[in-house]
Amino acid sequence: MLGVLFTFSALLGLAVCSQPSAPSPIAAPIRELPWGQLNFLHTTDVHGWWGGHLQEPSYSADWGDYISFAHHLRERADADGSDLLLIDTGDRIEGNGIYDSSHPRGKYTYDIAKHQHIDLICSGNHELYKKSSSEGEFYHTVPNFKGNYLASNLDIYNPETGELEALAPRFKKFTTKNQGIRILAFGFVFDFTGNANNTVVRTVLDTAQTDWFQEVIRAQDIDLILVFGHVDIRSHEYSSLFAIIRNLRPDLPIQFFGGHTHIRDYTIYDDKSVALESGRYMETIGFLSITGLSVGERKRPTSNSEASNLAFSRLYIDNNLYSLHHHSRKDEDSFPTELGSHVSAQIHTARKELGLDETYGCAPHDFWVNRAPYPSNESIFTWLEKDVIPDQLREDQRIQNGKKALVITNTGAMRFDIFKGPFTKDTTFLVSPFTSGLKYIKDVPYEVASRLLKLLNNEGPIAHSIHQETRNTQAFPGPFILGPYGQPAARESVPLVEDHHKIFPGYTTQDDAGSKGDDTIHSPISYYDVPNCIQAAVGFDEEDIPETVDVVFNEFIQPWIILALKYFGQNHTGEDTAAYMGGKSFTTIITDWVKENWGLEGDSCPT
Repeated sequence: MLGVLFTFSALLGLAVCSQPSAPSPIAAPIRELPWGQLNFLHTTDVHGWWGGHLQEPSYSADWGDYISFAHHLRERADADGSDLLLIDTGDRIEGNGIYDSSHPRGKYTYDIAKHQHIDLICSGNHELYKKSSSEGEFYHTVPNFKGNYLASNLDIYNPETGELEALAPRFKKFTTKNQGIRILAFGFVFDFTGNANNTVVRTVLDTAQTDWFQEVIRAQDIDLILVFGHVDIRSHEYSSLFAIIRNLRPDLPIQFFGGHTHIRDYTIYDDKSVALESGRYMETIGFLSITGLSVGERKRPTSNSEASNLAFSRLYIDNNLYSLHHHSRKDEDSFPTELGSHVSAQIHTARKELGLDETYGCAPHDFWVNRAPYPSNESIFTWLEKDVIPDQLREDQRIQNGKKALVITNTGAMRFDIFKGPFTKDTTFLVSPFTSGLKYIKDVPYEVASRLLKLLNNEGPIAHSIHQETRNTQAFPGPFILGPYGQPAARESVPLVEDHHKIFPGYTTQDDAGSKGDDTIHSPISYYDVPNCIQAAVGFDEEDIPETVDVVFNEFIQPWIILALKYFGQNHTGEDTAAYMGGKSFTTIITDWVKENWGLEGDSCPT
């Protein structure tokens, strides 16, 4: 495959570093990398953003740049005798046109991802929704990262034999390259229940109580237990797992890596155990270091003073070339590696073959998921309920025949913001990549239908359930203002580069170690909560209330719609639902609206 990459580069005339259309990074005050004895780079919830962010300078580096960055940090570790490990904690698919618009899905993704040497990798929930995507892991990702892919609580029905088996090894014992640090690693996915029926996810707690786990965890020839997974680091899964391991191994350092909630976060379990979560969408490369580990057969610390030498540090790296050059101590000439440049070229070729830069229209201004209040003209959800949904759904034949509809969709279906300027083929998948279509239940009394939204958003277990499931399976809203998570710890000392660059808006993370974890010094961005669901009326207004309406909804929330109707005395099942608008997905509905309403005047968007 590498030879193919060389061909790509020759054909394109590219010795690229990041994508050709990516904006240049902006210089900003930056904190130094807290390099230590054992160092980690961590990615999670990439969701197909291999090309980086083509409209945001702070996150404009691509997967090829990450390959070059890791190469330079490995050289640093080899030079000073420390160690570096790379971790990825799942959800590498769905959310970007490179994956979602290819046929078959993953046609380019697997070949792009595999060129980074990742030491420990696992599945996320998005790899498991569909039989085809979990088989993509079986046939591609597991063999591409053979020996490094772990599946401690995940089984698959082998597509060739039909037998249920572990998707990958349950655990791994290994020693680091330079110091011989003996590590025992496990790779988990959270207690996910929305997987296709060709996979089985066992709960984390049940797995930790199995004989094999209990036996392995008692091994004496280890210096560090490393738990990584597609798991919220503040979840009950990790809390239970930590308690079980700590009970059996009271003195051993335990390092956790998590994912899934799309935020930057760091939490301290005790003085010998911490956890790191590293954002989403290739916006963040997480860095963590541990110093004070015992190595190999060397005697373990016995006194409190010796044990207190164990120290953890973290840094959330903005994924752009300004940050990557600085932390790797390279410049624009010395930073690109041969492999990194060719993977960047491969990404560019994939985008070109998929036509992801095809422009459907021009957004007149920014539309935000969480950076504008709802309702407001800057909210993507106001735009949906006031413009997109009524305009598109009034074309349905039932509306044309005089029927009325209340349309409900979950806000978690919207994954990303829309920026002023070109709305491209790629944008459609960034904003709404899910393939679930519209369904409806016909002729529901308006008095009942009009009360559904409040129940879904504000009242009791139904609202809580849909909030949790949306968080667990689609998107956790907003990464920027992350609220206080405990008291600052004493391990947050990260030197700041003395410079006078301008501070601009971005991540301002508060976690258990305080407020100095972001590598780039930013001014804060406002964050606004949004409801679980929004609603639009189609075919009528408040002065023309009908007796009955069709309740139309995103198929994803069908279980909660049926449950909410039952709460009001309307007994329905899935058999009472039917496709609406021919089962169109929101991705298609949004695209059609953009083409009709933001269409181009000439060949490009006005500047």
